[in-house]
Amino acid sequence: MEFTTALFYVFSAILILAATQVITARNPVHAALFLVLSFFTAAGIWLLLKAEFLAIVLVLVYVGAVMVLFLFVVMMLDINMDKLRQGFWSHFPLAATVGVVIVLEMSAVLWRGFLRPDNHVPAAADTIGNTKALGIAIFTHYQFAFEVAAAILLLAIVAAVALTLRRRKDSKYFDPAKAVKVKRNDRIRMVSMKAESARAAATTDKQEG
Repeated sequence: MEFTTALFYVFSAILILAATQVITARNPVHAALFLVLSFFTAAGIWLLLKAEFLAIVLVLVYVGAVMVLFLFVVMMLDINMDKLRQGFWSHFPLAATVGVVIVLEMSAVLWRGFLRPDNHVPAAADTIGNTKALGIAIFTHYQFAFEVAAAILLLAIVAAVALTLRRRKDSKYFDPAKAVKVKRNDRIRMVSMKAESARAAATTDKQEG
């Protein structure tokens, strides 16, 4: 057995164990950390498959940005785990059915690839690099799918911004432009009042009388 093959099996075992812990860990922080381990292991497998660009993007985007955001949200929210576990077994049959269908679909695709492997690789792919080859494949064979995905992501960004900027009656906000325009007389108002000593003396005389 070659060294790269042994590494592939080791990384695959770690990836399966980490993915299992993601869905079985009781602590959400531990589940997020196991997901980070899964991403790193998947990046290692992609490096073994000579897909350096995908491995770097997975580490930078998902581990460096998305998972950090997940950890912040999970640690800042007070999650009631007992409430989340309610109704688990009632939804288990549907979830198990969907999971079995996904496993069968992936098994059919992988089994077909193992039965009839396509070893024909263009000679130019060895010289232009996998990043350039990925760009050529995206903008030629998968151009329509790429544009549809870009439109969906743009719609999601606009929707997120619109939901965030929605003004609520119970929310408090601060307008810096109005704060800059405020003058001194608008901040402090001088009110003339009688001396407290005279008022206190009058109250004392009234009580004595």
